[in-house]
Amino acid sequence: QCTHTAEKGYKLGRRAVLMCAAMCSEAVGVSDLLDRASQISDKLHSLSTSLSNDLDSHFVPVTRLLMPRPSACHTSSLQTPNDKDHALRVPETELLSLVRSLVLAWTDPLALLSSEASALDHPANSIINTKAKELHDQSKTLGEGLEHLVSKMGSSGPSISLLPLFESNDLGQDPTSRLVNFHFLLSCFRRDSHKIDSFLKVLRCRAAPMNPDTC
Repeated sequence: QCTHTAEKGYKLGRRAVLMCAAMCSEAVGVSDLLDRASQISDKLHSLSTSLSNDLDSHFVPVTRLLMPRPSACHTSSLQTPNDKDHALRVPETELLSLVRSLVLAWTDPLALLSSEASALDHPANSIINTKAKELHDQSKTLGEGLEHLVSKMGSSGPSISLLPLFESNDLGQDPTSRLVNFHFLLSCFRRDSHKIDSFLKVLRCRAAPMNPDTC
């Protein structure tokens, strides 16, 4: 129905097509939107894990010792559920807001990883560059989808102004620093992408029409 209407609207002009696209987007249910978001988050976590493995193939022990502790991740101050049982007790709108906060907090860091990947001193440079750009693109897509979900479900969590700040403009001046900081930033995202994926799967299960109590 949406496709037919869009084709008809195209003959009437670009404005009609955009209006139709907006109407079709609004027609998509919460369950379907959560399913799509969960698929993207799953891909993000898999991609960040794969990218971490690529980096590990050329990571000597001495440089690993230079990596900061996980508590130094810029999102470490954001309070999130510790496990699935905890996530299940969090109101849906609050859990969605936490997911959105995490995704928004990674907008600039993932852009930095994407722009710096090509300059890394690493034999798998080309593969790393491709995957870093895909991480950035997929995260942007997920962020757009979450905006639709928030408009449908509402939000009761932290405001955007309370998001953790990321202030770095580069990864360092020397090759070792850039490689260490790239790997550290990626390890932080890998941890957060697991949270994002887990929380979205909880939300998707709770929104399922069949047995939300089995989540």
